[in-house]
Order: sequence, then structure tokens, then C-alpha cells
Amino acid sequence: MFLKRTYLFLFFSLFLSFSFIGAQSTKQKELEAQRQQKLKEIKQINALLFSNKKEQKSVITLIEDLNYKISVRKNLIRITNEQANLLTREINSNQKEISNLRTQLQELKDDYATMIVKSYKSKSEQSRIMFLLSSDNFKQAYKRLQYLKQYTDYQKEQGEAIKKKTAELQELNIELTRQKKDKQKLVEENRIAKRNLEDELKNREVLMASIKADMSKFNAQIKKKRQEVRELDKEIDRLIREAIAASNKKAGKKTSTGKFVLTPEAKRLASNFEANKGKLGWPVSRGVIKGKFGRQRSLTDNSVTQNYKSIYIATEQNAEVKSVFNGEVSGVLVVKNGNPAVMIRHGNYLSVYMNMAKIYVKKGDKVSTGQTIGQVFTNRIKGETLLGFRIYKNDQVINPEPWLAKY
Repeated sequence: MFLKRTYLFLFFSLFLSFSFIGAQSTKQKELEAQRQQKLKEIKQINALLFSNKKEQKSVITLIEDLNYKISVRKNLIRITNEQANLLTREINSNQKEISNLRTQLQELKDDYATMIVKSYKSKSEQSRIMFLLSSDNFKQAYKRLQYLKQYTDYQKEQGEAIKKKTAELQELNIELTRQKKDKQKLVEENRIAKRNLEDELKNREVLMASIKADMSKFNAQIKKKRQEVRELDKEIDRLIREAIAASNKKAGKKTSTGKFVLTPEAKRLASNFEANKGKLGWPVSRGVIKGKFGRQRSLTDNSVTQNYKSIYIATEQNAEVKSVFNGEVSGVLVVKNGNPAVMIRHGNYLSVYMNMAKIYVKKGDKVSTGQTIGQVFTNRIKGETLLGFRIYKNDQVINPEPWLAKY
């Protein structure tokens, strides 16, 4: 009974140990994927925002670029530190498990040795006969012999199994130690990078000081930009309301429901669009999401926030804009003193492409996934090429970032 409990304990110890290791390894893979994503993002930032030293940028644009790069770098450092900490916990856990297994293995060896000695002492034929005769019946004698054989075989198998598991854990610890050194090296590299960014932050302070010295000028520019966005928002909302009303009227509804009434074909298109969440191609070939969706603090005044309905993708000059999915052009929007935008309908979903320089499509055109629909506008004064991108479901704007595939 004692041996049975011992084996059960060993089994559950091993089961829990390797379940824990499996969970940790999964987490490591997730963190490594995140780290690689941040490394790619930093590479893109350097290529798109910091590669051309001769390019003249406005103060606001320089500050935005620095802030964006710093935030990504900090996330990279955080992820790398988390990886190193997780590796440390895995190594400590495995070392403890190896120690436990060695102790258990020694106990099994001692038990096995004791059994061998006893078997040797009772090796004679007479002793075996006496062992059988001491049984109450033949069935009991047979069970005794079988138990002795099974006990010997089982102990030997357990000993070999634990040796094998100990070797595996030792190999794993060697690998984890190597990985930890690699991660620590990366953390140190990130610390160096952060110090470089801190130097850039000093430059940022100088830039911010220059803004404060002429705050009225920059506030006027920001106010003008916000007014342009509001005008574009009104135009987008108007076109969406008209498109929804038209779909309701076509379906024979007297009043608009506030949602698109879909034909069977449009339902399939919407379903396919929805099924591709997280897998949609980017609207530009190369880009980084410099401006996030939702409430963001002002660069010039931390007490001021603005609610952004778009994400803003920084890309290269003369970048072509591509439709993220099959659909139909609902409209080409042009607002006073602003740059045009294209709205494409995908069933009851709409994608909107803003700040365009050239438009290659018109209302009613059928477009396919990846089809070029225009070119992004480059602001020569600010020294930046930004594409505004939105997604709507019916008349409700939603964060488009989770819909795009990871680079």
C-alpha cells in the first residue's frame, strides 16, 4: 500500500510538473511573438520616420515621431524583461524538480537493493518451497510470486523512467539558462536604446519649449486641423445615413432602421468581412500606426484630450492605397480645404481611406481585396505621409486596428 501511494505521488508530481512547464513554454512563445512584433515595428519606424535626416519636419511631427518610438521601445523592454523573469522562474522550478526526482530515485534504488538482498537470502529451492507452502492456498502462492515479479519489474521501470525525466529536465535547464542569457543580453541592449531615447527626449524638451514660446501659432494649426476632421466626419456621417436610407427604401421600409438592409449577396460579403477580423491586409504596403483610435492626450497640453475615430498610418511618399477587402465604392468625399477620402462598403461594414492625394475609383465601382484605389497625400510642410483609416459597422465607428493583420 505504501509503495502504491509512493508511485501515485510520483505520477502526479511528474504530471503537475510537466503541465506547469507546458503552460510556461506557451507563455514564452506568446511573449517571443510579441517581442518580434515590436522589433519589426521599431524597424519600420526607423525606416519610415527616421531614415531621411535631410527631410525637413515640423516641430509637432518630430515630437509625435519621438513619442511614438519611445512608447514602442518601452513596450519592447517590458516584454523582454517579462520573458527573462519567466525564464528565471522556469529554471528555479526545474532545478527544484530535479532535486526532488533525485531524492525519489535514490529511495527507489534503496528499496530495490533491499529487495535484491532479501531475494538472495531466500534464493534456495527449499526457501522458495517454504514460501509457497506458507501460503493459505495455491492462489495466494501464485499471487505472491507474481507480485514479487511485478514489484521487481515495476521498480526497475520506474527507476529508468525517472532517470530519463531527470536527464530531460537537466537538458531543459541548460537550454533555459542559455535562453536567459540571450534575453538578458537583449534587455541590456534595450537599456542602451532607452538611454539613447532619453537623449532624444532632451531634444524633445527643447522642441516643446519652442512650441510654448509660440503656442498661439501651434494652437491655431491644431484648431484648423480639428475643424477639417469635424467637417470630414459630418460628410462621412451624411453619406452613411444616405446609404442606409437607400438600402431601407429599396427593401420597402418606409422609415430607416439605422442599419443596412442586406441582400443575400451583401449578407455573404458582410459575413466574409467579419470572418477576416485580424486578417485584413493593410491599406498600404509599408506603414506603422502612429495615431491610435480613441481618446488621446494633446501633445501641447496634457489636460486636453481628443477622441479620434481613425487610426493614422505613417507610410512612405507616393504610397499607394489599397482596398482591404472586396466591396463597392460608396462615395468619394471632398471637403473644403481638406484632402479627399474614399468610402467602400462591404455589406453592412464600411472602410474609409482618408488624406488621399489621388483617387483612382469612383462611386459605384466594384473593388477587390488589395486593389489600388489611390495615393496617400504627403504634407511637405510637416514632412509626413499619413493615411487616415476607419471601419464602420452600419453607422457605428469601431477601432480598425484589431481588424488588420499583424506585420
